[in-house]
Amino acid sequence: MRKIRYQVACSLDGYIAGPDDEHDWIVADPEIDFEALFDEFDTLLMGRRTFEAIGGSPSTGMKTLVFSRSLHQEDHPGVTIVSSQVKETLDNLRGQAGKDIWLYGGGELFRSLLGLGCVDTVEPAIIPVLLGSGRPLLPSTSASRRLSLIEQRVYEKSGIVLLKYAVVP
Repeated sequence: MRKIRYQVACSLDGYIAGPDDEHDWIVADPEIDFEALFDEFDTLLMGRRTFEAIGGSPSTGMKTLVFSRSLHQEDHPGVTIVSSQVKETLDNLRGQAGKDIWLYGGGELFRSLLGLGCVDTVEPAIIPVLLGSGRPLLPSTSASRRLSLIEQRVYEKSGIVLLKYAVVP
């Protein structure tokens, strides 16, 4: 079964975007092989805000599902708009052949999918910066989830710490 993986950059104090939705604080590290990372996935999941922030166009070479109650499928033929039956849609997608599924950005979508039990791993790349405010990795939620550390890596040049946790059912 394919896994839904929340792979995201965040500040040390837990923000995925700054106070003005900026991302200029995310540093690159020459040791991170982005080509290999992208090759692990063939499908992207994103919320409306993330979709609009990247220009409202589908990602190159990956099937893209956008979760929104306000966007209409006929206005966005290059992506699949999901507005209802979220769990059923994701269960069906996970059962299909293919690579893992990237939950790409979007703390609100992460919270919703985590609450539905649809997130298999949480993989934050901790960027060594304190933002103080912004868009949180996980907006307020009433549900708590246990995580089990399955991998970690420190990138010495940039100070980025990559963590990979399995969501404990």
